[in-house]
Amino acid sequence: MTKNTRLYPESRVELTPFSLKHYDRLLDLVSFGFYKPLIKRAIQSLNIQQEDKIVDFGCGTGRNACYMAKYLSPEGKIIGIDISEIMGKHFEKKCKKHPNIHFIRQRIDQPFDLNEQFDKVFISFVFHGFPHDVRKTILQNALNHLKAGGTLNILDYAEFDIRTAPIYSRMVFNILEGKCKYAYDYIQRDWKQVLKDYHFGEFEETYFVNNFLRMLKGVKYE
Repeated sequence: MTKNTRLYPESRVELTPFSLKHYDRLLDLVSFGFYKPLIKRAIQSLNIQQEDKIVDFGCGTGRNACYMAKYLSPEGKIIGIDISEIMGKHFEKKCKKHPNIHFIRQRIDQPFDLNEQFDKVFISFVFHGFPHDVRKTILQNALNHLKAGGTLNILDYAEFDIRTAPIYSRMVFNILEGKCKYAYDYIQRDWKQVLKDYHFGEFEETYFVNNFLRMLKGVKYE
């Protein structure tokens, strides 16, 4: 998302052209190199099967898709979705060696139809930055694009009380999210209960960084 198309000015999911152009470098810099091993561990927890069909909502530069591709056979497939043209160029450059990875320029916060269903929907560090009503649209998009028994996989902040969280967690969260009211709303919600309303269950949770981050996996009911 570019600065000129900001729909959520209080959010940090819509990036400036400079941030989009240098996204991976900036992410590695601000995370002190921590992001790469984190995302590798998180993707490992997805339990990707060789022939899985995966759609990555808010796919960014394609780095995550390239990590996921290592678990796939040629029969597997990844579709990356992002609204940013700049991210699309990054994605296609990074993933050009993988003929089973493709990019589609599309907003995930508006209804869409890929005319296909997938084994997994993956969304990482994007979901928290939307208003809750918009998150409902994203969840419906995920539900519509999953096969029965497929999984929604959300890598994002864990649920915690900012007032009583360890001081380190409070400091990092406040620095990263600043005045993003949507992020503060996100960490207070019972996401397993929210997902139950969208026909997800059999939840699995994998925590990272002293329970500060979480991969929440929910299975789409038959």
